[in-house]
Amino acid sequence: MHAPKLNVSIRTANREDLPEIIALFASDPIGGHGDTTALDAYPDYLAAFERIMATPTETLYVAELDGAVVGTFQTTVLTTLSGRGSSNLLIEAVQTRKDMRGRGIGETMMRFAVESARQQGLSKIQLSSNKARVDAHRFYERVGFEPSHLAFKIRLK
Repeated sequence: MHAPKLNVSIRTANREDLPEIIALFASDPIGGHGDTTALDAYPDYLAAFERIMATPTETLYVAELDGAVVGTFQTTVLTTLSGRGSSNLLIEAVQTRKDMRGRGIGETMMRFAVESARQQGLSKIQLSSNKARVDAHRFYERVGFEPSHLAFKIRLK
């Protein structure tokens, strides 16, 4: 049985949200991104936040409940020559606070992203997910995403 859905709002992140956003990533054992709440790492996160905010095609969002950040995701609008010059929405860095999962927060975030893409007249939405995130894959399929591609990476750092 699912917990009742909560009244979650989605908004663009601001600098004051950074500690809560960082804590979301640092608490994720699957990501393997080296995220940490250590104070000496904060300048790296702040610099990345400033780059995101300065890029007009990128947006960092938070899901908020009762004044607390309970989820986050980032979007990028990417225009390509393929698809007759289509523009697509890429979704990255999706996280819901572990103690809040299963309450509709992720669904609220994804529905917000889909509606935003529709309003912008974009052609499609895509995201990638770590192969180990089996629960996340079921979630993405439940909210309408279809597995379609295989992603490849080269780690430089």
